[in-house]
Amino acid sequence: MPGPLRLAVVGAGHFGRYHVLKAAAEPRVALVGVVDHDPAKAARVAAEGGARGLPDLDAALAAAEAVVVAASTRAHHEIGLRVLEAGRHLFVEKPIATTLAEADELIGQAAARGLVLQVGHLERFSVARSALARHVGRPVAMEFARLAPYRPRGTDVSVVLDLMIHDIDLALTLAEGAVARVEAVGRSVLSDTLDFAQARLAFTGGAVASLTASRVSPGVERVARLFDGTGSVAVDFVGRHLARFGRDGRHEESWHDADPLAAQLAAFVAAVRGEAEVVVDGAAGRAALAVALAVERACLSDPSA
Repeated sequence: MPGPLRLAVVGAGHFGRYHVLKAAAEPRVALVGVVDHDPAKAARVAAEGGARGLPDLDAALAAAEAVVVAASTRAHHEIGLRVLEAGRHLFVEKPIATTLAEADELIGQAAARGLVLQVGHLERFSVARSALARHVGRPVAMEFARLAPYRPRGTDVSVVLDLMIHDIDLALTLAEGAVARVEAVGRSVLSDTLDFAQARLAFTGGAVASLTASRVSPGVERVARLFDGTGSVAVDFVGRHLARFGRDGRHEESWHDADPLAAQLAAFVAAVRGEAEVVVDGAAGRAALAVALAVERACLSDPSA
């Protein structure tokens, strides 16, 4: 059996801290340190995981076999490229990058060096996603809503790249065919980027998806409704509840807290160790990014904006 995977985390913010705690709890991982532009924050968060703050990325690359990049979205490409060029496996939070050219460079580097590149589309590991897969055949229509109150964190990119991209990834995994047409409207409200967006995706297989994302809502809402040839499914991601309506009547199920972040890390470790395929690889991250960028372009070209 190989020894624990030596892992460093870059970014000690809100989500980086969660990655640190999950890495510290994973028995197949040895957390070697945390890097952040604020050294005091790096040391503080690292201590929670029984590790140490590292002075810079070079120190992390010297100590680690694999790196989790949970820095700001606009830094994903620069940091991720350095990780891959150093011959280290890379887990990068979603979105994979801010442009397709950046995504392609990361994907190309990983492939050329035989390294694992996994993208943090967390819903792939949620109980809700598993429940959807069990209860939905080939959807003909999908509706997603992901709403949250305003927080400055994450506003360096639009709500499409910050929140909607989760549901874009889900829609891409559930629908048949590629996205053929994108229509969208969106507005900036409290930040310099889009804070609210509504999009409609039409797939070559005939399915359609309607998506709403907001970070200027009074409360948190994360729901999905899907319709196939036999009925419909409604999922409340926050309330952890699913209801299926069809010819055979009504079916309901609920679930307790799960830990998709831990499952995501375990999948990354398995992929690095050669025990499993990458669940969300660079190509999947790029596909979600491509649609998200198309939604942004549609919002920004809306003549009523």
